Amino acid sequence: MQITRQADYAIRAVLYLSRLGSGQRAATSQIAQEEHIPPSFLAKIVSQLSVAGLLTTSRGARGGVSLAREPDDITLLEVVEAIDGPILLNECVSENGTCPFKDTCPLQSVWAEAQRDLVNRLRNVTFGRFVPHPTTA
Repeated sequence: MQITRQADYAIRAVLYLSRLGSGQRAATSQIAQEEHIPPSFLAKIVSQLSVAGLLTTSRGARGGVSLAREPDDITLLEVVEAIDGPILLNECVSENGTCPFKDTCPLQSVWAEAQRDLVNRLRNVTFGRFVPHPTTA
């Protein structure tokens, strides 16, 4: 399984904004340049992340893009699913479960467990993990 390039760009954009600090904004052109993301692609990504409630956007001279929540409150899973939709390792573990071998396949439980593990891992990693926190002496 491989996430899409669009999801990778989305993760890089959220990581960039996370490192700016609380409430800070950046121009999409700045994010695109520093993270090597095609600007037209980033515009679509920002729109999707905004609809998902992960980013806020504002226009004008002091406009830009910022996180809608603190980095500690945004998970890798949220970003990936905002772009790619729900993680699905194999059709047989989808909610619809359309596989004709569902009841007799010995592999279905392996796929289901692997998917559950991946989803839980991504759900438990927040962007706050990648932001330096001040230490107290």
